[in-house]
Amino acid sequence: MPKTLVKPGSPRSAVVTGAGRGIGRAIAAELVGRGYDVIVTDLDASAAEVTAHEIGAALGLGLDVTDPEASRDMAARAQQIAPLGAWVCNAGVLFEGDTAALTVSQIRTTVEVNVLGVIWGVRAAADAFRDQKDATGGEIGIVASLSAHAPVPGLSVYAATKAAVLSLATSLPSELRKDKIRVHAVCPDGVNTAMVDGMANDGDVRAALAAGVLFTPQQVARELVDMFGTRRVYKTLPAWRGALARAGSFAPGVFMHVDPLVRKVGARRLKKAGIR
Repeated sequence: MPKTLVKPGSPRSAVVTGAGRGIGRAIAAELVGRGYDVIVTDLDASAAEVTAHEIGAALGLGLDVTDPEASRDMAARAQQIAPLGAWVCNAGVLFEGDTAALTVSQIRTTVEVNVLGVIWGVRAAADAFRDQKDATGGEIGIVASLSAHAPVPGLSVYAATKAAVLSLATSLPSELRKDKIRVHAVCPDGVNTAMVDGMANDGDVRAALAAGVLFTPQQVARELVDMFGTRRVYKTLPAWRGALARAGSFAPGVFMHVDPLVRKVGARRLKKAGIR
């Protein structure tokens, strides 16, 4: 059974970005189950509203994470419900393709949402936690990726943004420690979401994912929220894939020879499953 984070009689609010579906929705539902008054946010306001109703969240609202003032306004809105207890930066985008093949717009959007969107959320949450009279701090969650640890051909820009926010997550605990603000990042392998479903079935990236472990959004949500209240900064899912990924980053020359073999394994799995 998941541990309860919010004590009866002392409600806390929480904001989850990109929570209209997928991992964000699962995180929002997990926090609702643990006693938080959750605001489900998404660029698609209608999806946020529907999700909030379906999981029993307090509100569902539209939020563009690339707008720093919008994040501050959302933190203030959450504080109107209850003192802010958690902010989860989940919103992200992915465009499949080599760096040279992506459009300028795709690259800008990836960086602005996946990196700046996280930074604006962290700043808004940290300021809100500091301003609260009870001075109990709070939890900041960041959804990174296994790709933060290793070379990922075909997703190089996306992987770079996830490496950036993982680096941010490892620095923030020292910066925010005096304010009792804890920061946690989760770095999952593939997750069964619409984002993965949208990848080309015959593409190299889909094959690389098929060679690994495919998690459910609920599994990722539970692993992230389980870190709340602890000093654990980040967790890679599964741990063994994280170890292999980091080894690849230490020896990218070797990885260049191993990567085609990994993708062949994934391609065989996809073919066996009738996807290719």
